[in-house]
Amino acid sequence: MIIDNLTIGKYISRPNRFTIEFKDKDNAITLAHLHDPGRLKELLIPNTDVLLKYINTYKETGRKTKYDVIAIKNKNNWILLNSSYHNKLVEELINTKEINSLENFHIDKPEIKYKNSRIDFLLKDDKNNPLYLEVKGCTLVEDTTAKFPDAPTKRGKKHVEELMEIHEKGIFTMVLILVLHNDADEFKPNYDTDIDFSQTLHEAYISGVKIYPLKINTELKNNSIILKKDRILSIEFKERNK
Repeated sequence: MIIDNLTIGKYISRPNRFTIEFKDKDNAITLAHLHDPGRLKELLIPNTDVLLKYINTYKETGRKTKYDVIAIKNKNNWILLNSSYHNKLVEELINTKEINSLENFHIDKPEIKYKNSRIDFLLKDDKNNPLYLEVKGCTLVEDTTAKFPDAPTKRGKKHVEELMEIHEKGIFTMVLILVLHNDADEFKPNYDTDIDFSQTLHEAYISGVKIYPLKINTELKNNSIILKKDRILSIEFKERNK
């Protein structure tokens, strides 16, 4: 995936959950929409380079901000900070058959309703067998270990529990975790931040729900972010001191 026509600013602050202040090339302070509900405390550091995309329809759509945050720099890497691209990236990877375990599947329907929730994708294979796919984005890396979530997520826990219910009916299910940091070499649930989600993810893994942490490499070139599939990372399910 390529996200083009980007500009660089300097991150200043986060006035609220979905807004940042940044300094543009003329040193003017401007607001941008942050499409990521995570805490991101290890990334949102003042004076850090941030990539932004100008939204030329902001007036027509009644937006208060002219820019979207796309990515932020961390240890010489660019980290995607816009969750609206997660499903678009996964859709592209499925359509181009780049995810080995899903090469025989196609997208039947996005945002499939299940009880009072919506699962990101309903896939079907050549024999019309269904697979329910939920997508998560992971930006937190400690040393070389990717960890999710970076903030407690009752919604995420609920999605995993629902995938276990579906799996118990004999239907394929998967959690695809996009690991959006070039330095990641393995994945581990973030027990310290959300033990309930982490234990539920482990339970789902044991029950047969497929948990795939898919590393995505990110590169900045010619004012564009290039996102490419790397590999499925190994998983460690182990709480601290256990």
